[in-house]
Amino acid sequence: MGPLTYLFPLFLLFCSTHSRTTPQPPKTTVLDVVSSLRNAHNVVGFPQKRQQEPSLLSSFAIHLHSRASIQKPSHRDYESLTLTRLARDSARVKALQTRLDLALNRVSNLDLHPAESASELEFESNALQGPIVSGTSQGSGEYFLRVGIGKPVSQAYVVLDTGSDVSWIQCAPCSECYQQSDPIFDPVSSSSYAPIHCDAPQCKSLDLSECRNGTCLYEVSYGDGSYTVGEFATETVTLGGASVSNVAIGCGHNNEGLFVGAAGLLGLGGGALSFPAQVNATSFSYCLVDRDSDAVSTLDFDSPLPRNAVTAPLLRNPELDTFYYLGLKGISVGGEALPIPDASFEVDASGGGGIIVDSGTAVTRLRSEVYDALRDAFVRGTKALPKANGVSLFDTCYDLSSRNSVEVPTVSFRFPEGRELPLPATNYLIPVDSVGTFCLAFAPTTSSLSIIGNVQQQGTRVGFDIANSLVGFAANSC
Repeated sequence: MGPLTYLFPLFLLFCSTHSRTTPQPPKTTVLDVVSSLRNAHNVVGFPQKRQQEPSLLSSFAIHLHSRASIQKPSHRDYESLTLTRLARDSARVKALQTRLDLALNRVSNLDLHPAESASELEFESNALQGPIVSGTSQGSGEYFLRVGIGKPVSQAYVVLDTGSDVSWIQCAPCSECYQQSDPIFDPVSSSSYAPIHCDAPQCKSLDLSECRNGTCLYEVSYGDGSYTVGEFATETVTLGGASVSNVAIGCGHNNEGLFVGAAGLLGLGGGALSFPAQVNATSFSYCLVDRDSDAVSTLDFDSPLPRNAVTAPLLRNPELDTFYYLGLKGISVGGEALPIPDASFEVDASGGGGIIVDSGTAVTRLRSEVYDALRDAFVRGTKALPKANGVSLFDTCYDLSSRNSVEVPTVSFRFPEGRELPLPATNYLIPVDSVGTFCLAFAPTTSSLSIIGNVQQQGTRVGFDIANSLVGFAANSC
């Protein structure tokens, strides 16, 4: 899919310095098969009811409360849910690849103009945070954020998306709207809603816009058939205990696509119209809960990276400022570095290649030669496990129905200066049904663009230190 200077309290319990190297990770990791299958059964096996949103303890954090998924899933079993998620995920990856291809071929790329001046954005609180929940129960690989729109506040679930910039919600009256969990937002009911004029800098920053009766109309297409069209406006957005006025968002009257219950999207990309750019955030972080969990975590702005974060360079592609590229040096399996070229994850001179961190993609995609090397190394380390047939885009699967736990090779991301991030086994060997079939949760791509997806990110606080061009990964810091 993807300024006011302000101060937020800092997490003083943490410091922003990080060691230059990380301890050598263990060569093997234990997967709790029983626990994973229990979660898989629970997500489709029991009625779920909505609970109250978590309340703010203080200006520093939001409590992590157990809560039901957004709505009861309609899938008859976990295998059906998995297949739906993977189909949606493939569409998502296609959309990202299309976005990059269009940028590299100079299609629909207009000159960007400066975003609205800092003095025109106003804050009403000093803590900007929001709870994040998994969209798994609705067949979605994305994660959802609870936000408030307008005055008085209308609550809505929106997709958390680091791969796009323009934030938007479905608006009444609808010429075409898909089904969402909350009532559709009516701009007439909000005293803070203001259409943006055609000559405003926010309108000129859109890739696709049109002027009608002096009002700016926007269109965003995602390359997978999803789109939103409507009026571009400024509105008050509330996250947790903080409200920000004059945020440019799309008010979509004609929307279609694979958003599955969400009222819209919060764009966290690197472009001028993204939410972090509009609020002049120097950093933001999120922690994605287990995809089969009913727990919540938080999205935080202007908080330092946790002390235990493993850091890597945050890189930008001059051809497309939306995506967050990662300085990844390699991958290891079972303590051994994969024999892959040094340039496997680098952006080339034309703007192709590289690897991005994306909250909306579920399964990590690797260039075919890299994936083949990872899969082959993993298979060599799991010879004792009974094999199963492939499922959808997964070609390496196991029948663990008779096991309580298994020991598998540790998969780690390797960053510059000796830093290494070992993944929990649950982040790469996942159930695809409720009877014991588990698959290696990586997939090949024919595109030059690789993607680190949210299955590999879950349970980890992922921080984007924009000011210092760093990405941080802090395990168990949700």
